[in-house]
Amino acid sequence: MYELTVKGHFDAAHALRGYPGECRGLHGHTWDVEATVAGSALDEIGIVYDFKRLKDDLETVLAPYDHVMLNDVPPFDEMNATAENLARVVYERLAAAVDPGVKVVEVAVWESPVARLVYRP
Repeated sequence: MYELTVKGHFDAAHALRGYPGECRGLHGHTWDVEATVAGSALDEIGIVYDFKRLKDDLETVLAPYDHVMLNDVPPFDEMNATAENLARVVYERLAAAVDPGVKVVEVAVWESPVARLVYRP
């Protein structure tokens, strides 16, 4: 089994509805997102999935979230824009975008240099 990971990022604001601390108010992050896919079959030149293609796939998934208020963008207009929900939504959208020859293993969301959340189904 081969695994490959790429990293993307976007800048966005959010407010955590119902949160009892400071994060209930409007604040922003430079969100770093790591996506890992896995596969066992190599193509004719020995690649499981092209790094560039995975970077492009991830960039496409993240583009709607760049420089916005996440709480205003579906599905976060109806669900809380937590790191947990963001990681799951990115996972689901990326899983629908990649070739069926690989499987998305996990999506990790960093909301700061010291705070990382990982979603694995």
